[in-house]
Amino acid sequence: MITLPDRTPLPRDFFDRPVLEVAPGLLGRLVVRTTPDGPIALRLTEVEAYDGPNDPGSHAYRGRTPRNDVMFGPPGHVYVYFTYGMWHCMNLVCGPEGTASGVLLRAGEIVEGAELTRKRRLSARNDKELAKGPARLATALDVDRSLDGTDACTTGDTPIRVLTGTPVPPDQVRSGPRTGVAGDGGVHPWRFWVADDPTVSPYRAHVPRRRPR
Repeated sequence: MITLPDRTPLPRDFFDRPVLEVAPGLLGRLVVRTTPDGPIALRLTEVEAYDGPNDPGSHAYRGRTPRNDVMFGPPGHVYVYFTYGMWHCMNLVCGPEGTASGVLLRAGEIVEGAELTRKRRLSARNDKELAKGPARLATALDVDRSLDGTDACTTGDTPIRVLTGTPVPPDQVRSGPRTGVAGDGGVHPWRFWVADDPTVSPYRAHVPRRRPR
């Protein structure tokens, strides 16, 4: 018997916990993006945890700024940042309000609205690549800085909602170093993914960018 994913929205108290509890618990959950052309639903298969002031890899490690303000809560909100001058990445804020922790959404399987994401991800060779990597995921879901601060837990109209889905059993969760994180922040095994899932992005260690001569 096939059990359909639970479409109940995740409550705010799910996110109001330590980031290392929230991150693996997000695997298998559904992220639903409402667009003018129709809904897109994504099953999360890979995430990374960032623990604010305790984590040199976090945008909030050195304190609060206009850029990272959303990371300080309330939990259950969307934090979107722009990177390398061309890509957006999507995070979900967690932990008690006033702290600054979040989970980067690294990869997922498009389970609804694939025809919409294909138009945005023309370079994808197949549907498994539509959201394989954090920038690709944000592009597939049409996420940019205009959605920074969106409440993903509200019961009212919202462009992004996180639903219960089908949580991944603990024995199917894997963990390892975060991708592309430099220095002390790169040693933490805070990347979590679904074992053997083809939508999970490949691991890449941080490579320092060369300065032009």
